[in-house]
Amino acid sequence: MQTTTPLRDDELYGLLDFLRRAEALKSTMRTTWTRTGRQESTAEHSWRLSLFAMLVSRRYPELNAKRLLELSIVHDLGEAINGDIPAPEQCGDKSDGERADFEELIRPLDDGTRSWLLKLWEDYEYARTAEARLIKALDKLETVLQQAQGTNPQSFDYAFNLEYGTKYTNVDDFIRAIREAADAETQNCVYARQAARGERVGEEGR
Repeated sequence: MQTTTPLRDDELYGLLDFLRRAEALKSTMRTTWTRTGRQESTAEHSWRLSLFAMLVSRRYPELNAKRLLELSIVHDLGEAINGDIPAPEQCGDKSDGERADFEELIRPLDDGTRSWLLKLWEDYEYARTAEARLIKALDKLETVLQQAQGTNPQSFDYAFNLEYGTKYTNVDDFIRAIREAADAETQNCVYARQAARGERVGEEGR
């Protein structure tokens, strides 16, 4: 197997430098926990989002499956610079900061690769294509599903997730069905937490 064009030394070193920088995602923690109670990394979230997208893509033959995977991998890459900001702590338009982080991360790459990755990031950030809108929906759903599945701290606010990302998950009947199932799991977590506190199930704690 032969690549179409030879790789220059500066391109090779830039590629390796970028991969070394992106490795930080393996240690970038999110406010999400796994089933075993270990805090989840951004890299792990991006992996399961990619798996989610690969499986779901079969229901959308009109969409570009390769682009779905590219968007899944790229969407949180910038967190390798300054980490993840938990959804409850986000305020205002955070796009400028995330774009700056993303541009800093991809800086070692050649011009063509930087341009390609930045266009992918912009597509996801501004939901310009049907592929990006689907990945935004799956991104929110993966988070909600993980937080319902995870062994979370006692202070974790499950009820927050019943409204989290709803403006992105009203895509079509299929995505709405996944959302309903995810919300049902979250609601069960709310009930379990209430029962553990001795509250009446179905009532908000006072």
